[in-house]
Amino acid sequence: MEGTLTARDKVGVQDFVLLDAHTSEAAFVDNLRKRFKENLIYTYIGTLLVSVNPYQELGIYTVSQMELYQGVNFFELPPHVYALADNAYRMMCSELNNHFILISGESGAGKTEASKKILQYYAVTCPMTESLQVARDRLLLSNPVLEAFGNAKTLRNDNSSRFGKYMDIQFDLQGIPVGGHIISYLIEKSRVVYQNQGERNFHIFYQLLAGGEADHLASLGLERDPQLYKYLSQGHCAKESSLNDKNEWKTVSNAFSVIDFTEADLENLFGIIASVLHLGNICFQEDDQGCATVPDTHEIKWIAKVICPLTPDLSAYARDAMAKAVYGRTFTWLVNKINCSLVNKDDTKKTVIGLLDIYGFEVFDKNGFEQFCINYCNEKLQQLLIERTLKAEQAEYEMEGIEWEPIQYFNNKIICDLVEERHKGIISILDEECIRPGPATDVSFLEKLEDRVGRHAHFQTRKLAGPKGQKRIGWSEFQLLHYAGEVTYCTKGFLEKNNDLLYRHLKEVLCRSDNSILRECFLVAELESRRRPPTVGTQFKNSLSSLLEILISKEPSYIRCIKPNATKEPSKFDDFLIRHQIKYLGLMEHLRVRRAGFAYRRKYEHFLQRYKSLCPDTWPHWHGPPGEGVERLVTYIGYGPEEYKLGKTKIFIRFPRTLFATEDAFEFSKHQLATKLEAHWRGVLARKEVQRRRWAVQIIRRFVKGFIHRDEPLGPDNEEYIVFVRKNYILNLRYHVPKNVLDKSWLRPPGILENASDLLRGMCLRNLVRKYCRGVTAERRALMQEKVVASEIFRGKKEGYADSLNQPFANSRIDEGDIHPKVLQLISSEKVEYGVPVIKYDRKGFKARQRQLVLTREAAYVVDVAKVKQKIEFSELKGVSTSSLSDGLLVIHVSPEDHKQKGDAVLQCEHVFEAVTKLVMLVKKDVVSVVQGSLQFSIGPGREGTIVFHTGPEEQIYKDKNGQLRVVSG
Repeated sequence: MEGTLTARDKVGVQDFVLLDAHTSEAAFVDNLRKRFKENLIYTYIGTLLVSVNPYQELGIYTVSQMELYQGVNFFELPPHVYALADNAYRMMCSELNNHFILISGESGAGKTEASKKILQYYAVTCPMTESLQVARDRLLLSNPVLEAFGNAKTLRNDNSSRFGKYMDIQFDLQGIPVGGHIISYLIEKSRVVYQNQGERNFHIFYQLLAGGEADHLASLGLERDPQLYKYLSQGHCAKESSLNDKNEWKTVSNAFSVIDFTEADLENLFGIIASVLHLGNICFQEDDQGCATVPDTHEIKWIAKVICPLTPDLSAYARDAMAKAVYGRTFTWLVNKINCSLVNKDDTKKTVIGLLDIYGFEVFDKNGFEQFCINYCNEKLQQLLIERTLKAEQAEYEMEGIEWEPIQYFNNKIICDLVEERHKGIISILDEECIRPGPATDVSFLEKLEDRVGRHAHFQTRKLAGPKGQKRIGWSEFQLLHYAGEVTYCTKGFLEKNNDLLYRHLKEVLCRSDNSILRECFLVAELESRRRPPTVGTQFKNSLSSLLEILISKEPSYIRCIKPNATKEPSKFDDFLIRHQIKYLGLMEHLRVRRAGFAYRRKYEHFLQRYKSLCPDTWPHWHGPPGEGVERLVTYIGYGPEEYKLGKTKIFIRFPRTLFATEDAFEFSKHQLATKLEAHWRGVLARKEVQRRRWAVQIIRRFVKGFIHRDEPLGPDNEEYIVFVRKNYILNLRYHVPKNVLDKSWLRPPGILENASDLLRGMCLRNLVRKYCRGVTAERRALMQEKVVASEIFRGKKEGYADSLNQPFANSRIDEGDIHPKVLQLISSEKVEYGVPVIKYDRKGFKARQRQLVLTREAAYVVDVAKVKQKIEFSELKGVSTSSLSDGLLVIHVSPEDHKQKGDAVLQCEHVFEAVTKLVMLVKKDVVSVVQGSLQFSIGPGREGTIVFHTGPEEQIYKDKNGQLRVVSG
């Protein structure tokens, strides 16, 4: 509250309790207008929130706004619906009690939007677990479903709730939303069969036609044009530019999937919706016997075969009654189905916050049975509000020990009794007319009212009124003087709507329907019962009584929504319309009750903390009890005895002007304090700078002295320096630690830390080696062992070896599948270990031929695709020769005594290092010779040849004039 007191001249006061002229309606409206012009749509009356619909986006409902209000004291920030929601949540969590938020106002004032904002606030700010995300999503998505089936476009609002809704949001002991429950009240069933000019039926009909898939509509016998259906076109605005029915259908469809509706549920539900539309298109004609006939049976095939000897008028009545009954009970089924998806089966204790989005007081040019019930509901809620406000106010004064004279206020119990009193009230009289024998009409009902309650001070008819009143009341009307003013009701339709009767034979048909939803809504037990079902008025009275019992058991919060103009224009402020709403919302009454005692009350600690600078005794600190500090403060300021009272924990200030004067003094003192603080702060900074420089000089001197004596034994002159050097080196070393065993980098140490650095480096290397070794797999270890053998054979001996180091050896260059089956059969007794493509040079012309060198555990084979060309037993192997150059030639020497052999195998291979290494590891001995210049090889028994190796510009192998094989490497 205090945070915006200084801005009151520009944007008014953010709490109407602070209005000096709190009894003036003009001052009330002026403060509301002033704030509305600055887009400040929220204002408090104590803890009640007044909300004015801005009809535009203001950017005040972002996640950052939610976080701003989360966990903050109610009056610490400007008024907002988030502040009220957060206050209720924090009180619930801290005191473990139940709360409710009552949202009221006329159609178009923003009640439904306020309810949505509160739900969204809890969804974003409450703690949440992954397992409870579904419960939260179902709570949020129940809204679009209920809006689709329970809201409609009216003259005053494009999304008007045509039913009352109470939702309990359940929280566990950690404050996590875990479930919910919804109760609906008095859905406007008459809208199903009739709409006024400029109004529409319930949204779901238009959404289904606009967004439903073509196949789905065809299966229901529907077409997209809503003008084709009587129940959708009576208001002549079936298509409304401000409503996107197709997009809303997508939202509702997605919501159904989250709320756990099955395909069968949806098929039955939309079958009912389609049936209502077809039902409305049935027309009746009179036959020769005066009974109704159906000339066009097209719509009948989508519903049922109906044969009943009724007149056309009675048939039309039965048709409409059936449509209303089916839709009304289906809506109840829908609410129950949503409740099943919201129920939390955990038996642990829970607390709840209830949201009551209820229709506001309604006064139209023509007011009927629905307005009578709605205004009766508002009378009851107004009675609850005033009583709870007075009770809370009285309780606070008693708790603080403050004397308070109870104020006089209008107790609307007298009106509630007029409507609901048993045997004497209007609802009881209406019920009597509905059940009495003989012809009962709306006129006979009015006559009975005049006879039974005609003397009541708040009841009037044309017959009972004086000459002036007769002009304002019609012959079929009666007038009630509500707390919000006079409302005239037309009795036409009262009996019919109160009875809400459906012919028994139609109930029988519905009980036997193939549609499972209808069978749940219309039970056979209902037909078997001989008791007359309660009337609509009695049902509503009983449900309202149950609602009040629920609300009385919870701690209340209130939101009063106001519609600023009838044309939904941003920034337009209609004084006459707003005064009317202020009256019937009871805002002046509530303010008068709230201001009956004191305009402002604050705990001693908060008041003292804010205003302590106004008194020398309390500034800068007060060390005694807060109450005594506040008393010393207000005495010094000059409060008169009639301006304030001191309670046990709070100060109570009677007049807003007293608080404003204190606030103005505080603003003035802030400037003086700022000047003093600035001067003192400059002195503090100057002294800190001097101390910093002295400290810096001492540090620098000690550092220089330590550097000079750094090579001496540790002592007072160098100890601090050496500690610093050690610490600095260790801290820097952590950013230069090698990442692997090949990383040889290391931070160069200062001279005094060389030994320590060597020790650390050794430890680091051992740790890296240990980590590396632990990470080596068995397969990689085998590959590394092969590389070690290759190193022993070729390192420093043969060109090209260094380039092969980074190329890992393959486990097998070929599979057994690459060898011809005939060849594989010859070596089937030995497992193939390794194979590599080679070129073999024969002894005749040394012509190159494609072969494969296949190594097994016992022998080496030179094979082609068809047969084995040469087999070399490892026992016959004398050695392997390669040149020192970068050619791929290798010679496998065999024992000359073995007459089966045809001489040594001369081969060329791309993977010579790998092939030789594999061969050596299989033989398990060093048989490799790396030669320079030339080597001798056996051509056959007793015959030898020579291979000469040298380098040249082009790689080639050829036979020279001397018959020697020359190998040229590039």
